[in-house]
Amino acid sequence: QLQLVESGGGLVQSGGSLRLSCAASGFALADYSIGWFRQAPGKDREGVSRISSSEGVMDYAQSVEGRFTISRDNAKNAVYLQMNSLKTENTDVYCCAANSKPLSSVDQALVRCYAGEFVYWGQGTQVTVSS
Repeated sequence: QLQLVESGGGLVQSGGSLRLSCAASGFALADYSIGWFRQAPGKDREGVSRISSSEGVMDYAQSVEGRFTISRDNAKNAVYLQMNSLKTENTDVYCCAANSKPLSSVDQALVRCYAGEFVYWGQGTQVTVSS
């Protein structure tokens, strides 16, 4: 079965850290650019971070720059999102998605998300940051 599975979400106090994982099964994640997105019920989806497939180039939404780090481990067929110095406003459902086309930025990732270009989506993992 071809799928992405996220894990690592949970409840953490403000200032704490979480590490989200996005694991692929049935296909090689190394062949895809990966985007991390967040979405709250009734709100628009937002781009959080992206990492390219080949060179591992990454970038972030301005709101998380310097606090979040995206990385990939092709040997483990997984991508990670290390979230440090979490704030209450980071509370959301976080999803990873795979795109077979190159992504030049997290903004482009969001545009392509709304264009329906991401091939695989995870089910999402809830991140809740308490004050």
